[in-house]
Amino acid sequence: METFSKKVKEELSLLHNLSDKNLVKCELKGYLLTTDSNKFVTESEYNINRFSKLLSNSGIDDFKIEMQGNKFCITTKNKIEIEYRTENEEEIRAVVRGSFMGAGSVTDPKSKYHLEIVFQNEENAEKIKELIMGVKINCKIIKRDKNYVVYMKDGEDIANFLAFIGASKAVLNFEDIRVLRDVRNKVNRLVNCETANLNKVVKTSVKQIEDIKLIKEKNKFNKLSEKEKELANLRLNNPDSTLAELGTMLNKPIGKSGVNHRMKVISDLAEEIKKEEKSNI
Repeated sequence: METFSKKVKEELSLLHNLSDKNLVKCELKGYLLTTDSNKFVTESEYNINRFSKLLSNSGIDDFKIEMQGNKFCITTKNKIEIEYRTENEEEIRAVVRGSFMGAGSVTDPKSKYHLEIVFQNEENAEKIKELIMGVKINCKIIKRDKNYVVYMKDGEDIANFLAFIGASKAVLNFEDIRVLRDVRNKVNRLVNCETANLNKVVKTSVKQIEDIKLIKEKNKFNKLSEKEKELANLRLNNPDSTLAELGTMLNKPIGKSGVNHRMKVISDLAEEIKKEEKSNI
């Protein structure tokens, strides 16, 4: 069974962005920052393929790939020194992506929020931390045994990080899980006092969020009025709020019945889209 982390690396390994030689060097440098030797070891076939492509595109061909147990090992004749730039966001993105591919992992959000990149020396860990913090994503460093680990435990930071390094599909998956998990967590905290009502809120909220995402995915959002669009965006940003609470957040507040009416219009549009899809099968 593939782990969430492995799926992220598989997606990143298939990015078609190796034509820019400087970005190739930046991503390769990210890999190299995670190790102090001329050897790179990974369990991922996708990862080793990506690393070998970066080497080849950088004009480095004196390397060999071999198996060590169930791991892939790529070794270069000499330790590689790469000159690279980080003058713009694309270059920073490439370096950070390379470091994550080289020694990063992210926990399945169904269990907990945790992303980390392991470095063999503190200076390189500090470099990557500075680059990540520079794009407004929070992270910290902790020493673990002889290594230095750049890590983050906030769900929003992890989602922003995955988006920044180019893992678009992983972000969508992560966010879907995060919305449901956060709603369920709130339900669990309040279960002793309002079990029935909160379960209803969660079920309704999830259905409404699915409807809104479907409408946006099918480019039908403009069929809604400006008032309905405002409510739809509020629901996406406040998945655990009741209809009455959403009503008070509107630019022109309305009561629960008014919110219900607008939500019905949104739901009806989603049902129309579903019927059209079925009829086209």
